[in-house]
Amino acid sequence: MASFLFLSVLFSFLRFTSSIPSIGITYSSTVSPPPPPLPAKVSSLISTLKITSVRLPDPDPSLIKAFAPTNTSLFLSISNSHLPALASNGSVALSWLRRHVLPFYPRSKISLISVGNTVLDSTTIQDFSPFLLPATRNLHHALQELGINKIQISATFSFFSTITTAFPPSSAVFQQPAGDLIIKPLLQFLEQTNSSFLINIYPYNLFRLNSEIPIGFALFQDNLFNFRDDPVTGIRYFNLFAMMADAVLTAMAAMGYQNIPVVVAETGWPSGGSQAEEVEANGVYAEMYLKGLVRHLKSGAATPLKKDGVAEVYVYELMDHGGGNNERGRKWGILTENMTMKYNVEFSSGAKNSGICLVAIWLTNWLLITSMNLILGFIGVQG
Repeated sequence: MASFLFLSVLFSFLRFTSSIPSIGITYSSTVSPPPPPLPAKVSSLISTLKITSVRLPDPDPSLIKAFAPTNTSLFLSISNSHLPALASNGSVALSWLRRHVLPFYPRSKISLISVGNTVLDSTTIQDFSPFLLPATRNLHHALQELGINKIQISATFSFFSTITTAFPPSSAVFQQPAGDLIIKPLLQFLEQTNSSFLINIYPYNLFRLNSEIPIGFALFQDNLFNFRDDPVTGIRYFNLFAMMADAVLTAMAAMGYQNIPVVVAETGWPSGGSQAEEVEANGVYAEMYLKGLVRHLKSGAATPLKKDGVAEVYVYELMDHGGGNNERGRKWGILTENMTMKYNVEFSSGAKNSGICLVAIWLTNWLLITSMNLILGFIGVQG
């Protein structure tokens, strides 16, 4: 009986530790001067930082190839401008895969492809949303035609152009009419293909839009006033990231797709703003956010509503850009433009290893206690 009880606790503990989201990074090679580093240097740097997942918004084939010798999981994105061609002709999808996937997979560990990025944003010059679903289906069918079944196909959305509200999370639904016309059929596709829902979550942007949000609540800081209670569910939230993630899960559940994993494709805090009034865009707050995010994810409680609701989180981004259209000049990188580390943040999944160590300690203690009980029982019988 004792053995059965221990094994039950052991397996439940293992399930808990395995639900900790992986933490990745975004790397964009389309930067303004200075020129981007060589792909081999980028892959080596990311391995040195012990980051095991990388999102490539503009996946150059040479960069994909550079990750082949590593154990890094790759998340590729296809730009919005490619969607009309992908949607109109399945052969275009095959051509894209033959250039970006087939020469490198499976040595380069491509696990996920996003068809488009934030196509619902109102700031987009051209409306690519009508092409999203057919392009996604064509790419999926092309992968099947090539005999590749382990790469997920999905699409990335922005929280602000997709979800109605962050608070209370229990009231969140998808914005209409895109919710019914685009997101619901996409969720059906994701469920059928065992893929994930991808969304960008930026507490920094929500904090700037709402003056009632305390800065500590956005930065994962612990104090007596950094919490919000959902009046419907009674759940207490101690940080803005978890609240926004639960709003996404609630909106998905309202459409009947609560079991689809969520991948946070972008999150971060800028160390420099594009406007003088962005005083919260500074290196101190950026480091506080990143350390708090990593600590929160490694704790195993990605969201209060659903422990395993968030499968992966990608920090935006690896390096500062030299300008251009990078979030209107904001500095999001964990490295400077010359590849100098800006923050002391440990991204490796040490929490998973510590969980395994704890299991080992449990096992050792259980064996010692069991052995002692056997010895005492034997002595009692002899007496």
